[in-house]
Amino acid sequence: MAERPNNLTFYWYPKCGTCRKAKKWLDEHSIPYEEKHIVENPPSRSEIEQLHQKSGLELKKFFNTSGMKYKELGLKDKVKTASEPELYDILASDGMLLKRPILTDGKKVTVGFKEDEYQKMWG
Repeated sequence: MAERPNNLTFYWYPKCGTCRKAKKWLDEHSIPYEEKHIVENPPSRSEIEQLHQKSGLELKKFFNTSGMKYKELGLKDKVKTASEPELYDILASDGMLLKRPILTDGKKVTVGFKEDEYQKMWG
């Protein structure tokens, strides 16, 4: 069994159903975390950069592609052509552009919620 993570930061949006499922999973598994409202208290540009680097994911995986804001700003094509620094700036400009929830212990990062991934990483 994986070692219990400590000092988890959980970036979420309370109205997001996926975020609520992730929160419920953490609570059911008695995993402590610090909640951060991703819109009221979004990660800074440098935090986003660190999260991205530690996640091992493509940067485009950090975008909430189903969100209104993403569509309003026409980011679908922009994401394909923009440089990483530009994409970090875009992500840092509005918490609603970030895919959520984001869970990190400072070393590992998960974006979105898949129960089996949470089990492997945080269980």
